Amino acid sequence: MNQETPDTRQKAVEINLDPTKYGTFVEIGAGQEVARWFFRVGGASGTIAKTMSAYDMTVSDAIYGPCERYVSQQRLQSMLDREFGLLTERLDQKRGETTRFFVFADTVAARSFTRKDDAHGWLGIQFQTKPREPPSQIVIHVRLLDKENIQEQEALGIVGVNLIHGAIHRFGDPAALVDALVDNLTSDRIEVDVIRFSGPAFRDVDNRVMALHLVQKGLTKAAMFMASGEVVQPADVLYKKCILVERGSFRPVTNLTLDMLHSAQARFVQEPDVQGNEIVVLMEMTLQTLSDGDQIDPRDFLDRVDILSALGKPVLISNYLEFHRLAAYLFLFTKKMIGMAMGVPTLREILDEKYYTDLEGGILESFGRLFRNNLKLYVYPLLEPATGAVISADNLRVNPNLRHLHAYLIENRLIEGLRDIDSKCLPIFSRDVLAKIRAGDPTWQAAVPPQVAQIIQERGLFHCKRGPGRGD
Repeated sequence: MNQETPDTRQKAVEINLDPTKYGTFVEIGAGQEVARWFFRVGGASGTIAKTMSAYDMTVSDAIYGPCERYVSQQRLQSMLDREFGLLTERLDQKRGETTRFFVFADTVAARSFTRKDDAHGWLGIQFQTKPREPPSQIVIHVRLLDKENIQEQEALGIVGVNLIHGAIHRFGDPAALVDALVDNLTSDRIEVDVIRFSGPAFRDVDNRVMALHLVQKGLTKAAMFMASGEVVQPADVLYKKCILVERGSFRPVTNLTLDMLHSAQARFVQEPDVQGNEIVVLMEMTLQTLSDGDQIDPRDFLDRVDILSALGKPVLISNYLEFHRLAAYLFLFTKKMIGMAMGVPTLREILDEKYYTDLEGGILESFGRLFRNNLKLYVYPLLEPATGAVISADNLRVNPNLRHLHAYLIENRLIEGLRDIDSKCLPIFSRDVLAKIRAGDPTWQAAVPPQVAQIIQERGLFHCKRGPGRGD
């Protein structure tokens, strides 16, 4: 731990000794672990106007209105809104000219005698950066990873203090605020997989960039947002769904990218285990495909996301380089069928033993993890530029010692080659399209969907010169 990082006690004392702020704490589900810190360190009368814990569902509904799920963003938002309204209504006349009011709330499902599932919860703060200014807001979702209830409560208290301290003292630097959320904690104790900033203090904050920052800094392994740009908790979208995912750099999305997805989806919906079930189609990027050396350019990241959003696709950002690790992540949310669409070059890498030296069981252990549930790879063929030969999942040449493994996966339909494809897409390679965009060669437009060409030109994405879209 960085020795300059203030401990939780120091943060709580600093907040208590700040006479310009005053607030309410409402906590449901894991004790009043955040408010407890401010009482323990002394001086809480300078910080706390009220604490409350409406554990009983009937009582909670009477105060905040009915809710489908009590551990949800919906419940958290109703808590924040109602309590901030009450706080300012009751105290604005008395001290509104000199006080920055705030409300902290959390709703948590912790481990208990009857609940053995992983603990998780929503935490949020509404706060003023200046007296009588409209409130700004930060909402986070956390997974508590400790194995004992008392440790989960301790971690919740620490992250809550970190959130309040960050909102009051670091609102001008959202990235630093995010980094400090896990001060005095470790990644094996807590995960922050959603963060949303809103309000006047965060007018220039793009929550998609903040989601990327969570993954970059190791606060979570994956973050997700919808085509609308809304950052979401992955479980809310993926829980008990059939999932079809295409991994790529999407720099840019090409006709081949979409043909691969459409061909895989056409096969996926015909699977007996998929029929009659809801399907989520997901585009996934890893940090490795986003980075240029050791750096990730947020503008380049948003360029790609904007294109995927224009196509109506939700996006997952992950730090799972290996496919079996991505599969394990998706298995957290569903036991229904998962399909992964990829090209022959990617399959070739998956069948290369050099990528599994970190596993004791090597490639067999990797495949055991990858295919342990109902998962299948849908593989798009490759046109070899040098020879003109079409390489498919079936005729792909692998190392002699892996031929039987490859044959086993094909014969048992764990790997399936895609056949109903648009052959006109085969000569398209995204690296060539990107090079043409940057060189000002207009022939790139024929290799991408019309809406993609339009957005690239209108916004000057990928260093494209701004100009009229195709057909203008």
